[in-house]
Amino acid sequence: MRTISLKLPDDLLLELSREAKARRVAKSVVLRESLELALRPSPGRRAASCFDLARDLAGSLKGLPRDLAHNPKYMDGFGE
Repeated sequence: MRTISLKLPDDLLLELSREAKARRVAKSVVLRESLELALRPSPGRRAASCFDLARDLAGSLKGLPRDLAHNPKYMDGFGE
């Protein structure tokens, strides 16, 4: 295993230290696990879709027709 150097803001370093102490492991273990979770997708985890990223916006616009996504009449002239 290789060694790297990392600069962290004081507040993040404090959180890291607390987590490591609570789990009784080295800070490097907490960092390694966090990086693996962030960088290596698990088999059951898929990439976020556009809908996943904008889920909080879905249905938030007022005054639009309720059947906008399903009614073909709203597609007339679309893409021309």
